[in-house]
Amino acid sequence: MTTTSSASVTSGRGDAPDPSPSQGRRRPHFPSAFTVLVAVTLAVWALTFVIPAGRYDTKDGSPVAGTYHPVELTTGFWGRLKDLFLAPVNGLYGVTDPQSGLTAPGGEGAFFGAAGVFLFVLAVGAFVTVTLRTGALTSGVARLAERLRRHRTVLLVVLLFVFSLGGTTYGMAEETLGFYALMIPLMLKLGYDRMTGATVIMVGAGVGTLASTVNPFATGVASDSAGIGTGDGIVLRLLMWAVLTALAAAYLVRYAERVHKDPSRSLVAPLPEDDELRSHGSDAEPLTARQRIVLGVFAATFLFMIFAVIPWADLHVTFLPTLGWYFPELAALFIVAAIVVGLVAGLGEKGTADAIVAGAGDFVGAAMIIMLARGVTVLMNNASITDTILNGLHQVVSGTSSAFFAVLMFLVNIPLAFLVPSSSGHAALAMPVLAPLADFAGVSRALVVTAYQSASGWVNLITPTSAVVMGGLALAKVRYDRYLRFMAPLMALLLAAVAAFLALGTLLG
Repeated sequence: MTTTSSASVTSGRGDAPDPSPSQGRRRPHFPSAFTVLVAVTLAVWALTFVIPAGRYDTKDGSPVAGTYHPVELTTGFWGRLKDLFLAPVNGLYGVTDPQSGLTAPGGEGAFFGAAGVFLFVLAVGAFVTVTLRTGALTSGVARLAERLRRHRTVLLVVLLFVFSLGGTTYGMAEETLGFYALMIPLMLKLGYDRMTGATVIMVGAGVGTLASTVNPFATGVASDSAGIGTGDGIVLRLLMWAVLTALAAAYLVRYAERVHKDPSRSLVAPLPEDDELRSHGSDAEPLTARQRIVLGVFAATFLFMIFAVIPWADLHVTFLPTLGWYFPELAALFIVAAIVVGLVAGLGEKGTADAIVAGAGDFVGAAMIIMLARGVTVLMNNASITDTILNGLHQVVSGTSSAFFAVLMFLVNIPLAFLVPSSSGHAALAMPVLAPLADFAGVSRALVVTAYQSASGWVNLITPTSAVVMGGLALAKVRYDRYLRFMAPLMALLLAAVAAFLALGTLLG
């Protein structure tokens, strides 16, 4: 796979430029996640002078309903201006003083910054990039497609499942761009169309990200911001992933088989080069022994991560130890795994080191977005307006049923997902305010995390601000309006299914 696919961060991780800008003139475009977060930072700072300060009493770190009370803020204008200036720094390694409750760099108290998440994102970036440079992932998918090409329906389902697995485990996004050159000719050879080739990748990875189980850029960051473990709520998310992936596969197979029987029912017009692509040979090269080992290490690393974060004791699974790993241990896991993959693949000391550094650099944009979003939270906390906003939201949702509350959290996050297309930035920005609402509604914070990531994933399936969507369609040569027409019924199905699962989640506790 080409390394350009991981050279920038998009939907699940940040922003990337449109890979196919119009010639001759610059088109208006939606601001990047960085620009949006800077604007949000300035707006929140201005609101600290308008929104009254207040706090809840807390018990075990959670706000106690009915205890909200106004407080007098002692920080003057210059102190607040300093908070604005230091917001990004505080977002990375700010420390909260237990006496004053103020967060600032250095000092003693509870660590509040996102340094742990920051390093973890860089470690995942290093691991993914090293694996991509070995070519094992691309060769593995190509080999799988070659073996199943005579069973076209099975092939569609398996490929969508593979991309969905990438989405649910590590938020597969821009990495998908390297697969279009493989999938489009293959689908044309099987008698399908370009829409099938594009959507088996895009919908597969997108639905997987929507139903993230341990995706570090969605579930991980949101769980950290909500003050819970990544493994909390994983049973519901696993069930969601299995059902929504099956739903997407059934929808795609239905469309693809309809096109196979009657090409005139295709949503995309055939291109002159399609006949040549259909006749062009595309036999996959056999996987080398090293590539097989790399794929094994790649899969084993994510499987072990899942094992390490799941609270087995809480699930009453007594024969498995609960490791309780968090971002420090997971960051170390991915760094070590990146080194192992590089050496096993024969990249050598220099090649492995270069790939690790390049991977960390590719993902630093996502890490900085998390830092900026956490800085906004520091501004709100230092001005004591977080609890005031939380109290206002509590008044709105007070008296609603748990099921309605869960669905409402999903709907509230949809416009936020459009405004902040980075799932990491969205999580770090919204969770500190929305997660405590779960305490008042009598549902788990993990359910709010699931509602957030479902909304983020749902929006990022079609948002025109995503370079994963627009870049993928450009590579597949599929018009955006045609793609929207294909997606409209599926989006409605996914919306209804997510709402049903969130309501079910309130019953499961």
